[in-house]
Amino acid sequence: MPIHWPEGFGTIKMLGASLAFMSCGTAALAQGLSGPSSVGAELEPGDGLTDPQYRSDFPRSIAPNWFAWKDRLAENGFRFNIDYLALGQTTNADLGEAEAAGSIARFYGNWQASDLGSLTFKIEDRRSYTDVAPQFLGLDGGALSITGTAFNDSGLLLTNLFWTQRAENGAWTLQVGQIDVTDFVDIYGLVSPYSGFQNLAFNTNPTINTPNQGLGIAGGLKLNNNLYAVASIADANADPSDPNFNVFSDGNLFKSLELGYTSAFDRIYFDNVHLTLWHADAAEDGSRAEDYGAAFSAAWFVGNTWMPFLRAGASKGTAALYDRSVSTGIGYYGRNTDLAGLGLNWAEARGVDGDQITLEAFYRFSIAPGLQITPSAQFISNPLLNPDQDSIALFSLRTRIVF
Repeated sequence: MPIHWPEGFGTIKMLGASLAFMSCGTAALAQGLSGPSSVGAELEPGDGLTDPQYRSDFPRSIAPNWFAWKDRLAENGFRFNIDYLALGQTTNADLGEAEAAGSIARFYGNWQASDLGSLTFKIEDRRSYTDVAPQFLGLDGGALSITGTAFNDSGLLLTNLFWTQRAENGAWTLQVGQIDVTDFVDIYGLVSPYSGFQNLAFNTNPTINTPNQGLGIAGGLKLNNNLYAVASIADANADPSDPNFNVFSDGNLFKSLELGYTSAFDRIYFDNVHLTLWHADAAEDGSRAEDYGAAFSAAWFVGNTWMPFLRAGASKGTAALYDRSVSTGIGYYGRNTDLAGLGLNWAEARGVDGDQITLEAFYRFSIAPGLQITPSAQFISNPLLNPDQDSIALFSLRTRIVF
């Protein structure tokens, strides 16, 4: 979910570096470090949090031979999906464009080479069909807000290509290769912009200057039955449209360290409280200053139906979207794999007077296991880049089909 900031949003600094463990659900324990938007979670039915309570022939009825072939490959350790997401938005902002539309096509999967080692891959094609991509429609209208996370115009991207190695007893996990740190840095159950909230305020913490997908090392450790540590070292200048191996020689690195508590390791993003520390080196060309910050997150899956959450962060620098941010809200998991979400965010930004309030509400209809439709509404009070307008409303419709 990393994003490319518009010019002028600078950078930030901190502590921290190394290796650690992060998994989610039983699928994640098999896959390694992962969250709701990771390949490991996306390969599971539903959204990784809920299991389908019904059977549907769609989309298997369209191409039964295709799915039979996929099932045979899965029996031999190779699982993959192809999905297509589209997002349309409209806003009443009196600045900029009134509408935005874009899509993401993805091919992703995992090869389980052995009981302890696997290879994960993901290739994406992100396109905008309007002058302004959905990711930037809020900014275009004067709100300091990423209103369509991940729906940009970056084109063809290699976002995952990494090896995962695990301890036989599950005590540690290590990933090396082309990684996406937002798969495991400061995650919770509603973090995915493909199945949950669309605004960055409720995805990866908007005070963290996470890099784009690139070469890195991540890993983890179970400290006891409930405590874990997660950490990473990754390319702070990564460009998934042009992957390269000049990471550690350049020395421009993003580092993260997370300590957390979970009720059980098969519920690590269901029931989770953690503290994340991070640091990003300054860019050698002067385009980014040194950045650092801290984030806190608490979410708990009550009765396997309700997920209240509280998340906060603070940063020092100019590249993250916000200098300080507090988000709270709740998710409701309904029939089948339907999901409703309501979130409220307060934020301040460096160099901009005032604070901004963001509200988002959505309902994800699971028409079938392979088809989801998600209408949503965002309301932004006191848009920081448009002081002449008291508030901005934005309405979205997201669809996703999986083959």
